[in-house]
Amino acid sequence: MSIHLRRILLCIGLLVLTACQSTSTPHQNAPAEPHEIAALFNQTTPEYKPYLADKKTQEDIHSSITPEVRPIVYDDLWQEIIASLAFDIVPTPRLQKRIDWYLKQPDYLLKVNKRAKPYLFHIAEKIKQKGLPMDMVLLPFVESDFRPKVHSSQSAVGIWQLMDSTAYHFGVTTDEWYDGRQDVLASTDAALDYLVYLYQRFNDDWLHALAAYNTGEGRVKKAIRKSKKQGKHGYFWQLKLPSETADYVPKLLALSYLLQAKHPNFKVPKLPNYALTSEVDFAQRFDFSVLASLTGVSKKQLHQLNPGYLQHQSAPEGPHKVLLPLTEKQLWQSDFFQNYFSQTYTVVKNDTFYGLARRFNTSVNTLMALNNKQTSLLKVGEVLKIKKAQPLDNLMLEYQVSPYLAQEEKQPVLTMEHEYIIQNGDSLWEISKKFNVPVKDLLTWNNLKSTSLLKPGKKLLLHLPRPAQTPKKSEPKKFLSELEQLVKPNTSP
Repeated sequence: MSIHLRRILLCIGLLVLTACQSTSTPHQNAPAEPHEIAALFNQTTPEYKPYLADKKTQEDIHSSITPEVRPIVYDDLWQEIIASLAFDIVPTPRLQKRIDWYLKQPDYLLKVNKRAKPYLFHIAEKIKQKGLPMDMVLLPFVESDFRPKVHSSQSAVGIWQLMDSTAYHFGVTTDEWYDGRQDVLASTDAALDYLVYLYQRFNDDWLHALAAYNTGEGRVKKAIRKSKKQGKHGYFWQLKLPSETADYVPKLLALSYLLQAKHPNFKVPKLPNYALTSEVDFAQRFDFSVLASLTGVSKKQLHQLNPGYLQHQSAPEGPHKVLLPLTEKQLWQSDFFQNYFSQTYTVVKNDTFYGLARRFNTSVNTLMALNNKQTSLLKVGEVLKIKKAQPLDNLMLEYQVSPYLAQEEKQPVLTMEHEYIIQNGDSLWEISKKFNVPVKDLLTWNNLKSTSLLKPGKKLLLHLPRPAQTPKKSEPKKFLSELEQLVKPNTSP
């Protein structure tokens, strides 16, 4: 047989093989129709499929986009969220049960979205910045129906249902003035950091990470070990977990599926794809009455948008950030911003928007928008507005009616250095729990990143409180306590 003839036969064989594969194997990325998924469900545990975000790197994405093709820009935030959902859906009976539950409440997302509206854009941006699956934006819906002040029977608080110890170790404070678990944006930072930690601890398995977020790291690890002893693989669907946790993960997956499948019987809200609220850091203690007067926003609305503040005043040591019901453009144009948060700068030779943005810790887009600039051209002598705080007057109202009732200032906590030798299996989270210090402090003290690996035998530096000396007991001043109850001002929101 000639070489030419053999080449022809080889080409024909390859074409036949390709045709067989294309007719027998469906496209992996083709989404199931809403009415088809029910037929896929059965009573057996399916082969495990990891719930991972798309593994494409940013370089892969950019290299696949030709200069003529631009990424889609969505005017609606929910449409961008739906387009960015990353979890693949494997059918199971438990998932079908949750889908059916949502379909019996087709207006669920519309109702909860009303509470999420001031915050959702900010949360989606934080998720994108951390490179997490956009499915995480649905977690506050599953956790709390997006109710910032809700408390669970286990003392978890806020839209992310954070326990006090977890919130503390991820940098969120709680005292008589402020509960960071109820602060939507602060608690979001802590919750996302916690999810990243769990994802890494469970070998990049989001289902195990989500289960641990709900029921605890130790319980999930124990369930995995038990599953493997029984000859199984330890996949989420094979684990024996509390019923709440067993249903918790399918809740999120069902919501993700209904949005991805664009199910006709499940209603999706609409939201503009930009921030409807703006965060302002006053950098000093404030009273809500004074802020209401300065900003023109009612005290009631300020408290509604900032549920982390428990009293009419911010805590002496902060935080002092406030979310205002203004878009960024509305904030810049307001008299309040022009008077207190806008300074001017005169352009000199060699100035550029990029250089000024770095100098004043802002972005080029923000700087151009603030000055209504359509191009990046600058003229020497041109006066620009700069987003920078002016020195503010006192933002406090004096409530004390007697010097005897003035609150004592907190004494600084004295600390001492302590060295800890890293052991096998140690993690920053476990060390922080052992010594009751925030993870963020451990990172700062040792110049580490959250992704840094701990090497057994190496030393970690900790700053721990000095042992307190037992003060002498004094007789309580009962008359002063009674006086306080009579004249103490109402400080509830």
